[in-house]
Amino acid sequence: MRILFVADVFGAVGRRAVEQRLPALREELSVAFCVVNGENAADGKGITPRLADRLLGAGADVVTLGNHVWARTDIGPYLASSRRVIRPANLASGLPGRGLTVVPAADGTPVAVINLLGWLYLQAPISPFEVVDRLVEEARSQARVVVVDFHAEATSEKVALARLLDGRVTAVIGTHTHVQTSDARVEPKGTAAITDAGMTGPHDSVIGVEAAAAIERMRTGLPIRFTPASGDVRLEGVLVECDEEGRARSCQPLRLLVS
Repeated sequence: MRILFVADVFGAVGRRAVEQRLPALREELSVAFCVVNGENAADGKGITPRLADRLLGAGADVVTLGNHVWARTDIGPYLASSRRVIRPANLASGLPGRGLTVVPAADGTPVAVINLLGWLYLQAPISPFEVVDRLVEEARSQARVVVVDFHAEATSEKVALARLLDGRVTAVIGTHTHVQTSDARVEPKGTAAITDAGMTGPHDSVIGVEAAAAIERMRTGLPIRFTPASGDVRLEGVLVECDEEGRARSCQPLRLLVS
């Protein structure tokens, strides 16, 4: 089975890149299952129900989120009823939505997807390491193929989680920093991993926003309004191939120029 993970979709240009390229890309790469991180789909911060549906309509089987999950006020009721759009599992208890889902691939194979938020620098309410064993056990009771989106800032956390879950899940894919790392690999026991899958959106920018505004905020400390950039649009992510037992055979970074 081939699993495509599309990295953090940023703003309108990122969404258009997914809508333009993903349908054909699934066919070109013989993709059976696709996960899209939609954390920044709404003007670079959060997601709305309408935009989530657009990503699903473009070919995502599951949409994952991150630290900006609540940036849009209308997302709560949508997450409460959705099976295919999930948020980090290690948020405060009682919040709407789920952090684990199981959705069939194109061939009917059940695929479990887990969404986790990093603790270091992002200060998740609950440590991902506290809840991950229970989540993996629950996922493995329903599916042999298990994909983890670990939305985290710290490289150390991402590497540690991949090592912890080696041989227990199919893939641990890092998101959040918007810069694709060069460490795509298959761990010794068969888990695909990458520290960060990158960003789908404008790369003529500072991780998605207009460079001048980002630099001005860094120089002055003033609350400068960030505006999504628009140039050098790329679709980034990872292509993972696994066997029927969910053991990864390959993990290849993906970077496509869209415009």
